[in-house]
Amino acid sequence: MITYSIILIILLLLVVSMFSELFLYGLISTLLFIILLPFYYIVRVFNGKFLYGWREKLGFFKNPHLGDKVIMYHGVSVGEVIALENLIKKTKETFPDYKIVVTTGTKTGQEIALKKFSKVADFITYFPFDIPFCVDSFLNKVKPTVVLIAETELWPVFSFLCNVKNIKLYCINGRMSDSTFKLYKLFARFFKMVLSKYTKILTQSEIDKNKLIAIGAPVEKTEVMKNLKFDIKKSNEQVEIGQEGFRVIIAGSTHKGEEEIILNIFKEKQEKYNDIKLLLVPRHTTRLPQIIPLLKDFKYGFRSKGDTFKDFDIVVLDTMGELGKMYSICSFAFIGGSFNKTGGHNPLEATVYSKPTITGPSIHNFRDIYWLLSQSKAGKIVKTPKELSEYIEILLSDNDYYKQACEDCSNIFDDQQGALDVVIDELKNVL
Repeated sequence: MITYSIILIILLLLVVSMFSELFLYGLISTLLFIILLPFYYIVRVFNGKFLYGWREKLGFFKNPHLGDKVIMYHGVSVGEVIALENLIKKTKETFPDYKIVVTTGTKTGQEIALKKFSKVADFITYFPFDIPFCVDSFLNKVKPTVVLIAETELWPVFSFLCNVKNIKLYCINGRMSDSTFKLYKLFARFFKMVLSKYTKILTQSEIDKNKLIAIGAPVEKTEVMKNLKFDIKKSNEQVEIGQEGFRVIIAGSTHKGEEEIILNIFKEKQEKYNDIKLLLVPRHTTRLPQIIPLLKDFKYGFRSKGDTFKDFDIVVLDTMGELGKMYSICSFAFIGGSFNKTGGHNPLEATVYSKPTITGPSIHNFRDIYWLLSQSKAGKIVKTPKELSEYIEILLSDNDYYKQACEDCSNIFDDQQGALDVVIDELKNVL
C-alpha cells in the first residue's frame, strides 16, 4: 500500500511539473518542511540551539493592523540589516504616511533590527518560511504595498504570491558571489520565472547585474544602484586628543584576544617609529578590567579622563559613541572582531575619512565591503597576526604606498555613493 502511495505521489509530481514548476516547488517544499522539521528541531536542541522566531516564520503572529500603506524591508542577517539603516530612516522621513515593516531571517539580525529600528519601524518580525501557507498568512496580515529585499534572496513562493496580490517587489543592493552564480546558473530556467515576478532588480555593480541577467533577470528591469553601505557621512565634530605631530593607529571595536595581538605589534613598532600612538577601542567597555593588566608595559590613559597623546602612548577610548569621529585623526585602522568568530565590524567608518583599514580573516558580516576594499590598497585582509604586523610595517615605512591607499579610499567612496537616493527615487515612482 505504501509503495503504491509513493508511486502515485511521484506520478502526481511529474504531471504537476508539466504545468507549473513553481507549484511543484511549493508542494515539495511543504512536504519536506513537514517531514524534516521534527528532526531539525531535535538536532538543534541536542546542539544547545533552538528555533528562534519559528512561530513568526510559520505566519503565527498577531495581526499588526498596519493599514493599506506599508513599506517592507527585509535583511536576512546582521550585515544586510546594518546596510539598510540609513535607507529605512530616510524612507520614514520621505514617506511619513506609510508604515514601515522590517523583517530578518536570523536571530542576530532580529536583535540588530530591534536595536536600530525600534523607534523607526512600526513592526519588526521574521521573514516567513517560503511555503505557501506561511507566506500567504504573512502577506495577509502585513499587507505590504511594496517589498524591498536586500542583497539577493530569491524566494520563489514569496515572489509569486507578491505578484498575485499586486505587491511591488524589489531586489535592492543585489549581489551574487561566484559560487552562488555557478549554482543558480544550473537552474536558470527556474530562476528566470522567479525573477520575472520582480518589479525591479537593483544591483551593487555591473558585474552583479550581468550575473543576474545570466540567470534570467529581465534586462529591462535590472539596473545598477551601487552599494547602500557606502551611504554614510563624515562627522562634523572636531577631535582634539593631542594627536598633532603623531601618527595615530586605531584598533577599533576589539574583542577578546585582539588587544594582545595589537599591543604586541605596537610595542614592536614603537621601538622603530617614535612618532606613533595607539587609540585602543574595545567593543565592550565592560571588558576593561581584563584589558588594563595588558597595558602595564605602556604609558596609557583614558579618554573619559581627558588624557591625550601629549602625555601617553596609548589612550583607551572608554566613552560611548565617539569611535566614528575618531577615525578622522588616525593614519590607518585595524578593525576588530576579525580574529575570532565575530565576523568583523564596519570598515567604512574609517574609509569615509580616506583612512586605510586592515582586518583579520573573520569578516562574514561585511564580506562584500572587505572584498571591494581589498581590490585596491584601501583595505587589507590578513590571515595571521604576523601578516598584520607585516602590513602595518608597509603602511608605516612606505610613504608612496600609504598615500595611494588613502587615495584609493576616496576613489571607492566617490564611485559607490548615491545608492540610497536611487531607491528613494524608485519608491517615489511607485507610491
